[in-house]
Amino acid sequence: MTFDSTRRACYTGYITQAIVNNLAPLLFIVFQTRYAVPLEMLGRLVLLNFGVQLLTDIVAVRVVDRLGYRRPLVLAHVLSVAGLVLLAVLPSALPLPYLGLSIAVVVYAVGGGLLEVLVSPVVDALPVPAKGKAARMSLLHSFYCWGQVSVVAGTTLLLGLFGQSRWYLLPLVWALVPLANLLVFLRVPLPTTVPDEHRTPVRALLVAPAFAAGLVLMLCAGAAELTMSQWSSLFAEEGLGVSKVGGDLAGPCLFAILMGIGRVAYGLWGGRVPLAPALACCGALATACYLTAVLAGNPVVSLIGCALCGLAVSLMWPGTFSLTAAGFPYGGAAMFGVLAVFGDAGGAIGPWIAGAVAETSTRPAGVLHGLAGLLPDDGGSGLRVGLLVGTVFPVLTVIVAQGLALRRRGDPKPRPAVSTIEAG
Repeated sequence: MTFDSTRRACYTGYITQAIVNNLAPLLFIVFQTRYAVPLEMLGRLVLLNFGVQLLTDIVAVRVVDRLGYRRPLVLAHVLSVAGLVLLAVLPSALPLPYLGLSIAVVVYAVGGGLLEVLVSPVVDALPVPAKGKAARMSLLHSFYCWGQVSVVAGTTLLLGLFGQSRWYLLPLVWALVPLANLLVFLRVPLPTTVPDEHRTPVRALLVAPAFAAGLVLMLCAGAAELTMSQWSSLFAEEGLGVSKVGGDLAGPCLFAILMGIGRVAYGLWGGRVPLAPALACCGALATACYLTAVLAGNPVVSLIGCALCGLAVSLMWPGTFSLTAAGFPYGGAAMFGVLAVFGDAGGAIGPWIAGAVAETSTRPAGVLHGLAGLLPDDGGSGLRVGLLVGTVFPVLTVIVAQGLALRRRGDPKPRPAVSTIEAG
């Protein structure tokens, strides 16, 4: 087997991560109606997912470079399959449905966390000219978007076909994707990890100002992307009065399509565009999109803001990976793991803050309730206030990326010539 098969397996790995990150939020309306789960607790499931992924990233940082890529990648797919199966079974099998949801989320979140740490460094280590690495990374991350589109569109259509009473069939259908890719990763050739004698220690990375800036950018990338994508479906339905199908297709589905287009476009034509200024522009556009979604009184305009945010955030996550990897070429899987920790932290904190703020703003005695009264009507969901608070993350992206554009500092060490390959 060739490295092309490895690259395709990595693409499917990101599709798997898109499944475990986006399937449950699409079922929030089912969980809310069938199991009476309130908004804040739904947001807590998102926090749990990315919080567990964050902890997994931290553990993986210490062991992946020593274990190699194959065993952790296989384990990631096993856990993804198991978590999706448990999502279908446990809510009805346990006396507390929310406990069942939480257990399933924890299991597949470990798999998702391992995929986040492993897939990017594998693709980064595959043979390709140095100038093409950022484009390849952007193209790789576009498959997360296509996975998200498939999950949103497929879940919406299947839910309409099966009915909400048979929602449990959906996780079982989507579990077939990581199951098939698990078999592929048992055989494809994989690069070796960076040897200990060459690898830049994590401690050295953490004291470098440029790496610290990269961590802030990753935190903001995760928060800016996931806050909008995780809440846009419910915002469209409850806040804008759009139907379930229309909300899913016009919200998270179109968001993911535009995010994927942005990543593919950079992968094809962005090689000459400096990353730091491009990230600053993405942050500015994302800020405008958030404000449009929050402040527009017309539901169509609000949905356009939600959708265009996908294009705005498209480069933030893969661009930060590439920018940091170029400055610290000896970082190895541990470096990608630390970056993933902060990206997942943002993916956990951002949606949870938005949900918690939305819940608080619905209470008449709260200060935020007055702010909600100043914004266009959102059906009493409070999600306009929650998304308004989320605007801080793209704003911070603009500030940090602009600072890097003015002055970049990186690791002066060259990349070692390592070309050994694990047996396929």
